[in-house]
Amino acid sequence: MLPYLRTDLAQLVAYTPHPGGTGTHAASAKDPQTLDRLDTNESPVDLSDELKQKLSGLVQQEIESNRYPDGSHAELKGAIAKYVTESAVLTTPLDLTQISVSNGSDELIRSILIATCLNGAGSILVAQPTFSMYGITAQTLGISVVTVGRSPDSFEMDLSGAQTAIAQTQNPPIRVVFVVHPNSPTGNALTAAELEWLRSLPDHILVVVDEAYFEFSQATVVAELAQHSNWVVLRTLSKAFRLAGHRVGYAIAHPELIAALEKVRLPYNLPSLSQAAAELAIAHRDTLLSTIPALLSERDQLFSIWSSHPRLRVWSSDANFIFLRLKGEDGSTDQSETTLDQVFQQLRAEGTLVRKISGGLRITIGTPSENQRTVERLQAILDAL
Repeated sequence: MLPYLRTDLAQLVAYTPHPGGTGTHAASAKDPQTLDRLDTNESPVDLSDELKQKLSGLVQQEIESNRYPDGSHAELKGAIAKYVTESAVLTTPLDLTQISVSNGSDELIRSILIATCLNGAGSILVAQPTFSMYGITAQTLGISVVTVGRSPDSFEMDLSGAQTAIAQTQNPPIRVVFVVHPNSPTGNALTAAELEWLRSLPDHILVVVDEAYFEFSQATVVAELAQHSNWVVLRTLSKAFRLAGHRVGYAIAHPELIAALEKVRLPYNLPSLSQAAAELAIAHRDTLLSTIPALLSERDQLFSIWSSHPRLRVWSSDANFIFLRLKGEDGSTDQSETTLDQVFQQLRAEGTLVRKISGGLRITIGTPSENQRTVERLQAILDAL
């Protein structure tokens, strides 16, 4: 290891967006151009040609490449505030002081950790399995990560274990609790008991509610932010708004927390093109979000098909993906990692990319044709086991 690097970095594992080198240009036994990319929870539908032309027009006519982007994100924040106010049916409209915009939600996670836990000020609590970037980002900053489990049946957090962890963790104490609503990779929304537990946490613990999949679940705690100065909601335009390539995320929280996040974020963090794409997408949200009902119908059909398969255990989902595990011939879900990897690799060889994670497969809902191919390929692979 190079002598000037932190020695603890040797123990860290980087986030792998596409396991096994399965990126845009990945090779497969099939034609790479026909890969069904169901591994990253993106929208299966791109922006329309009309919207792309409008965005191209903005690049040609309004965006000056020799100038820095708007570092205040004022117009974009205004568009976000209006959208969130309408979608959450808030009686009091949000204003710009309650919103921070970032280069993907990942940047906001990092900013939150810097603002709360750096220099030994605190630890974070996560319930596994969940989105890995909370732990990865904390570890890269030298911040301790405390983990608790989830119910093997419902994936609800071990609330008793979480409460004990908060009471017993000192030097440094837990300062931030991260939850996803609905959770990734398992797809379950927060339960009434989980929400009540979050409401009971003291003001010196920050509660981060990641609502990356809000547009699919319609489950949100935004209306409760006015009563909880220690809550922050994270959102993204990468999923339902079809802007994964533009990396636009945002946070909604108490103005003092937003002011702190603005202090620690990098200047000019969101390129002009990404800001323009986000404003355009939000302006055309009715069109972009109109495809969601059909996608959810596809999700429910896949759940029905796989739930009846004797070799699969499938969980219902409130997001745009499904999580499943393999069963043995005796019906148990204690299937070996070797068998799971075999199924994962065979799907990839056939041209279907999924995510192998937490002892199972997370499969993004794609187009009807992609979903049909996934059903047929998975069925054939399972038949051959």
